[in-house]
Amino acid sequence: MDIFISVNNREQVIKLPVLPKEFKIQSNMNNQSYDTISIGEIKLIGLSSLKSISLSSFFPNQEYSFIRDKTYKSWDYVEMIEDWKERRIPIRLIVTDTPINMACTIESFEYGEQDGSGDVYYTLSLSEFKFIKLEKRSV
Repeated sequence: MDIFISVNNREQVIKLPVLPKEFKIQSNMNNQSYDTISIGEIKLIGLSSLKSISLSSFFPNQEYSFIRDKTYKSWDYVEMIEDWKERRIPIRLIVTDTPINMACTIESFEYGEQDGSGDVYYTLSLSEFKFIKLEKRSV
């Protein structure tokens, strides 16, 4: 399994060099509860809400044997992701060997060094992005 994040139809691609220990996608429903006089509380099933995922790992500054990709240095990854945030465009998350392939927005990006190694530890929180197509109608 590998995890890729990219921007603008693969204009720039990051293959995460160190996989997170785990990842979980949160997928909720927008259900509504109502109180009725005759039967009490009822539940109406709504539509799916936007999915979200948080990835936590580190960008290595050293040549570890377990690194999956050595394309960039630790702070280069940070600069790329910060640039994507500033451009205000959706990114794509792909997790190979799974059905996960979704457009996302960057909700938050927390990063920093913690052990003097130069490795940059991060948490990247993403939310699903749905492209909308507006149709032109004449009146």
